[in-house]
Order: sequence, then structure tokens, then C-alpha cells
Amino acid sequence: MKVLIIEDEALAAERLGKLLYEYNPAIQVLAVLSSVEAAVKWLQEHDLPDLLLLDIHLSDGLCFDIFKQVRVKCPVIFTTAYDQYALEAFQVHSIDYLLKPVQFSKLVQSLDKMQEIRHTLGPTQAEIPINEVVQMIRPKEGSYKSRFLVKMGAKIKAIKTADIAYFFSSNKLTLLVTRENQKFPVDYALDDLIQLLDPSQFFHINRKLIISFDAAKEIHPYFKGRLKLVLHPPLDEEIVISSEKTPAFKSWLDQ
Repeated sequence: MKVLIIEDEALAAERLGKLLYEYNPAIQVLAVLSSVEAAVKWLQEHDLPDLLLLDIHLSDGLCFDIFKQVRVKCPVIFTTAYDQYALEAFQVHSIDYLLKPVQFSKLVQSLDKMQEIRHTLGPTQAEIPINEVVQMIRPKEGSYKSRFLVKMGAKIKAIKTADIAYFFSSNKLTLLVTRENQKFPVDYALDDLIQLLDPSQFFHINRKLIISFDAAKEIHPYFKGRLKLVLHPPLDEEIVISSEKTPAFKSWLDQ
């Protein structure tokens, strides 16, 4: 089986590759791509793989933009942090999904399902009803979170999303940091949060940080095509944007 991995988090992509090898050492990973742009270019220039492993959030946008530019008729397994009950409706034909973090047992089930599809229908017989999928798992307009509940001692307070500077993950704890530099723990992983936040207002910098548009105080060129970022309120940690994410970050700032 030939597999194309489209995933913008290097550690997640590496894990998928290891899990695929554990499932079957004969599986060939054709490429690992991190952006919509790279995926479209690859799919336009190559034959379709036997399977796509596709993250929903990529470095330059949502994966659905890929399907607007190229036709995909091979089985696809999405990786997502969305609750499984919201996704059961599209678990048909050549579509499946894996909840993050991807577990080997779940991957085995999905791969077995894809193998059965290839053997019974052929690898490209049924085109993915992608428009239906988009409607089911793309957040509806106006559905992004407008506030978060946090604890202040014995009290509970609602923090407006507009008042949030960034979310920072450290030592298995996710902190919400307000523009006034108040810090509150929240019960969300960053992968979950980014899907609840308006992408025009928040950007997933790396596996530890999501920032709001106004939190970027200073941006400096850095080595090897990277950017160094200074936040307000300040964060006591060097923030470097990878060269892979730099184009998407600049586009986000310039929208």
C-alpha cells in the first residue's frame, strides 16, 4: 500500500509513519507534506496514492481547500480532534477518521477498513462526497467560541475570546493568558482549542502556543527562513516560527 501523509506537526507525522510501519512494514510512505499548497502540487504531479492520511488543520489553512483544487478518488482517513459522535455520519464509503492523539488500535481498524474498500470497490471507484464532509466537520459560521469559563479561587469567571492574548501549553497544562497578563488553566489541549477558535484571529504557532492577532508585538527575521516573535504580554520563552509555517503566518497577519 502506498500512503501519502499530509500533516503539519512533525511529531504527529513521525508517529503516523511509525504506526504504519508497525501495522505493515511493506507500506510505502510516498511523502510527508505540511501544507495545502504542497499537497495540491504533489497531487497534481503524481498518481493518486492508495490512501491519504490527512490532518484537518494544516500550516496554511484547512485541508478542505485541497479538494477545491484537485479531485481525490482514493480513500482518505482524516485525523481530527473533533468528537467522534459528530463525525459518525460520514463514516461511509472511502472516508474514515482518527481522533488525535492517534492510537494504534484505531489506526488498525481504519486501515483494515480501507483495505476492504480497495479490494471490493477498487482504489478509485467511489469519489469522496467531500462537500458533505465539509459541512459536517467545518465549524459553522459564528460557531467559534466567544468565551471560556475559568476558575478564580472559589469563583467561576467567563473570559471573552476577544480578551485572550494567547494559549500556552507547559508540563501537560494549558494556560489561557489574557491581554492583561492574567493566567488561567483550561481543560483543553491545543489541538482541540485551535478548532474552536476563529482562524482569522488565532494562529497555531507550534505544539506549545496559539496566539491572537494582537498578541504579536514584534516580529524579527531569524536564521534559515524562520521568524522570531515577541509577544505582549511577554512570554518567558523564545518563540521561533519554523520556516515551514512562516509563509502561512505572514499570510495570516496580512489578511
